[in-house]
Amino acid sequence: MKAWTYLTTNKANKVLYAGVTSNLKSRMESHRTKKYPNSFTARYNADKLVWFQEFDSIIDARDRERQLKAGNRARKIKLIEEMNPEWKDLYETL
Repeated sequence: MKAWTYLTTNKANKVLYAGVTSNLKSRMESHRTKKYPNSFTARYNADKLVWFQEFDSIIDARDRERQLKAGNRARKIKLIEEMNPEWKDLYETL
């Protein structure tokens, strides 16, 4: 079963959120519609998908998420800019 680790941000690219899911398109739809209004992504409008990585198992995806959350902001920005230098919303590519 496929799984993804992903990073989202807000329109101003100020907030970064790292998440993990087994259905990236569905998860992004939840973020974009603010399905959970009290969640971090809803409160900070972090619904722009700027980076993702696919894995063959949810365990590997969770391990990657933990790495990202333990890392600093500069490392996350470097990852985003390697994949998506213009910080475009990658949702439409899913």
